[in-house]
Amino acid sequence: MTTHVTIIGAGLGGLMLARVLHVHGIPSTVYEAESSPTARAQGGMLDIHDYNGQLALEAAGLMDAFGGLVLEGREAARLVDRDGTVLFDQPDDGTGGRPEVQRGELRQLLLDSLPAGTVRWGHKVSGTCALGGGRHEVSFADGGSVVTDLLVGADGAWSRVRPLLSAAVPKYTGMSCVEVYLHDADTRHPACAKVVGGGALYVLAPGKGFVTHRERGSNLHTYVMLARPQDWFADIDFTDPAAATARIAAEFDGWAPELTALITDADTDPVLRPLAALPAEHRWERIPGVTLIGDAAHVAAPNGEGANLAMLDGAELAQALAAHPNDIETAVTEHERAMFLRSAETAEEGTELYALMFGADTPHGLISMFTGEERGD
Repeated sequence: MTTHVTIIGAGLGGLMLARVLHVHGIPSTVYEAESSPTARAQGGMLDIHDYNGQLALEAAGLMDAFGGLVLEGREAARLVDRDGTVLFDQPDDGTGGRPEVQRGELRQLLLDSLPAGTVRWGHKVSGTCALGGGRHEVSFADGGSVVTDLLVGADGAWSRVRPLLSAAVPKYTGMSCVEVYLHDADTRHPACAKVVGGGALYVLAPGKGFVTHRERGSNLHTYVMLARPQDWFADIDFTDPAAATARIAAEFDGWAPELTALITDADTDPVLRPLAALPAEHRWERIPGVTLIGDAAHVAAPNGEGANLAMLDGAELAQALAAHPNDIETAVTEHERAMFLRSAETAEEGTELYALMFGADTPHGLISMFTGEERGD
């Protein structure tokens, strides 16, 4: 295959695509808007599943290196009631299929696996257009441009490539999360560290709750989940961190102090993240020379699958291109067909999970899910 693949976005999906293409001797270039790999924080923990994300890492030849990133014990899960009572506590016995790693460390592993110069930093896309014959032009904010025979949008929820294929845009799901951190919690915030335990903590009520992960260095990363309209959050001044923290914490009045301290004692300012999603059935008619992977194709509310799906999308597209070296369209059609089915199923499962976590019957439905998985039902 002589086609040089142009990838927009240096997230996990785009980098995985570039890596597996490289494994098969297919050249690619990744264009990324950020100025460098360290331009911003890369998010928290990811559980990488043996049925999707790990398959991609195997295709990339990176499973051994991935093993070196795994944080032992982080597959533990604990469900706690609002008064601090432990309702469910599952230790990490080392037999699970979802090892936890830091997103930033996984991204760096993929970056380090690529030939020098594969990623072009500081290339913010300003527009895309079809030139005919399956060729597309990408324009950048710095005035430059590139023409390609195969353009892959791996540029996230607000993709600048997606309009070439689809008019769909993500819509607010009705829920947002507010992110905060406690650093060195074992020493500085021992009560919080104790209630969180060794892995993930869930504290849930209808329409709200906490999801906290123990990250490297005993840092606790909390997602404060609230089902509120966007106008409700617009009335909170997040430029005044103390006032914003107090307003968010007020939604959890009466909860155990070691739980509310996850918010009120945070070492970082609260960061609002509205959750948006494309329709579960999002798909498009085949257009030669362009496709999407990851959140650009199928962003959903966070459900533990997004990064895994993005990596598998990238790996499978690369494998399809390698299997059909003289027929790009057959390869891309094969990729899209599998991706559409997989992403729709996962999105529906995510909707069911949110109902268990934040619906009227919470936390009992989630406990049933955990115990059912434990029994192998």
